[in-house]
Amino acid sequence: MSALYAREIEWEVLPPEDRHRRSSVESVFRFVSLVMDRLIHIPGLKKRLGLNPIIDLVPGFGDIAVALVSVSVIVYGIRRRVPKVVLGRMALNVLLNELVGLIPIIGSVFAFWFQANTRNYQLIRGHIDTPGRSTKSDKIFVSVILGLVGLKYVIIGGLRQNPLGGYDSGKGLSPFGRLA
Repeated sequence: MSALYAREIEWEVLPPEDRHRRSSVESVFRFVSLVMDRLIHIPGLKKRLGLNPIIDLVPGFGDIAVALVSVSVIVYGIRRRVPKVVLGRMALNVLLNELVGLIPIIGSVFAFWFQANTRNYQLIRGHIDTPGRSTKSDKIFVSVILGLVGLKYVIIGGLRQNPLGGYDSGKGLSPFGRLA
């Protein structure tokens, strides 16, 4: 006997899209990108100059100030529930900018070329255009970088371990050959 079976349909109720929340995230990232990376037009160059490479020239303070601005924007993204993969890529942009920024002059030139905040703004724009989409390559990229950072800490921890199996407490031979 041939019977007609009806398949049960599963319904999913989605919350209404919050356009205001998404636009506020975009506007904050756009503003920071403009001020930190693209504020001043330089005649004859395709790139614009922002405050990031200029503030970077101030030893000590510049690196910290630029990092605080970039990290505070990422924290704002966390509060606005930007996906973790996007936040991870943004954090890596800031980390790379800050690590190279530790080298005087070269760090400022790198910040002018790299423009981490503009890259982060482009990541946010990509997320807003296609929310919820993260590609396999995004996840692999973030995983590899986080793995390399973890490996660095394992290697540094291994180098600090003394040959007898314990960790170096910082005390040992002084430059003059005596125990400190």
